[in-house]
Amino acid sequence: MTKLASSDYYDLVRTTNWTPSYVSEDELFPEMMSGARGIPMEKWESFDEPYKVTYNDYVATQREKDAGVYSVRAALERANFVDSADPGWISTLQAHYGALAVAEYGAATAEARMARFSKAPGNRNMATFGMLDETRHGQIQLFFPHEHTKRSRQWDWAYKAMHTNEWAALAARHMFDDMMFTRDAASVAIMLTFAFETGFTNMQFLGLAADAAEAGDHTFSSLISSIQTDESRHAQQGGPVLKILIENGKKAEAQKMIDIIFWRAWKLFSVLTGPILDYYTPLEHRKQSFKEFMQEWIIGQFERQLNDLGLDTPWYWDEFIRSLDETHHGMHMGVWYWRPTVWWNPAAGVSPEEREWLEEKYPGWNKTFGRCWDQITENLRNGREDLTLPQTLPSICNMCNLPLVGTPGDGWNVKDYQLLHEGRLYHFGSEVDRWVFQQDPERYKGHMNFIDRFLSGKVQPADLAGALKYMGLAPGECGVDAHGYAWAGIGASSRAAE
Repeated sequence: MTKLASSDYYDLVRTTNWTPSYVSEDELFPEMMSGARGIPMEKWESFDEPYKVTYNDYVATQREKDAGVYSVRAALERANFVDSADPGWISTLQAHYGALAVAEYGAATAEARMARFSKAPGNRNMATFGMLDETRHGQIQLFFPHEHTKRSRQWDWAYKAMHTNEWAALAARHMFDDMMFTRDAASVAIMLTFAFETGFTNMQFLGLAADAAEAGDHTFSSLISSIQTDESRHAQQGGPVLKILIENGKKAEAQKMIDIIFWRAWKLFSVLTGPILDYYTPLEHRKQSFKEFMQEWIIGQFERQLNDLGLDTPWYWDEFIRSLDETHHGMHMGVWYWRPTVWWNPAAGVSPEEREWLEEKYPGWNKTFGRCWDQITENLRNGREDLTLPQTLPSICNMCNLPLVGTPGDGWNVKDYQLLHEGRLYHFGSEVDRWVFQQDPERYKGHMNFIDRFLSGKVQPADLAGALKYMGLAPGECGVDAHGYAWAGIGASSRAAE
């Protein structure tokens, strides 16, 4: 077989199935794990992946990718880019690694679920490669930041973040647990590989790769581009699974899964990718605004994929489009204000030149979010740094685990969407977040977000110092303004003051 072209034998080996004789089919593929939904085995055998790769080809390709990425790193190692890079870009790297590196390891478990329990042999074959992909992604995104731990303890949060009770880590874990660790194989294929990876991680990696290249960080650009090519391949598992479900009368179930996880992913990326693209990346290196990236990669391409499969855009699509002008701006302001509670140094990104860019990309920004930054700037210039630091904790959504945000100014529209369920009052940041909870209350009702934990007495002492201790943030790890308030026209502030 080694002398044959892969096209001569691929279709034979990747669809290998068998009739079990020692156990029943239901025991081999229990419904709880496979999610076959009563669809017979012969229907699942029609799974046809667009990317067809053999093990030999996979290993050869991955070897070339690793050789390229590590050679770029080695060639640029002496350049010490990190020591001369804009502080906002350093914050981008630290936020990215902390939010995603360990989560990539977790994704290998999700791929393993499909590799073992999917009734589609082609899905099992693709997911085996997906397991290797995600393991590689976790390893390489822990290895690259490790060399910088000598510069700052914040770099160590690439590994540490997902093992703490830090509020952003709690939000990320809650979504990843929902999507990757507590779903059947068919649901994982739809929610993780189709809705999340096709829709959102492609945007994260493509956007960051472009901005990294512009910023001169060719090591990170090469790394992210290498990961994105893997994501593009194993993200194709969801489409064939959706096709099988739709052809066998399960469109409504498939639609609901996409509607749930798309919104959850959007909220998480509004606090991760939105600030990075619109505020942290140095102005001269920004390729597009966050909204423009979303319009190209989500509204354009993802909507077209849904239509091609015969699915509808989520029922809240108009609200999603409207929130592109609002949500990530509010998240960014919240992260900056509560900067001691994150493991990176948030860049304000509101110098006069940056404000011109924001107004151009988001008409009306100066009259809304800009008014808040006017007050923050005035406080700093008057020596009242204390007024720009948190004394209390914000209201947090019981679904996305992120602050309730809206548009400030004359059109102030922040609203607490409440729900009383089994005697407990839940708070949500939007009608959609509340709807997600209502689809499966048993799944979500026991979770406690950071504010729930604070109010229940788990955080001691019950103040900001106790909160930082509970979150695992030690001195030297808590965030400060990335540029020392230079954007406000004053000198740098000491870390001790923060």
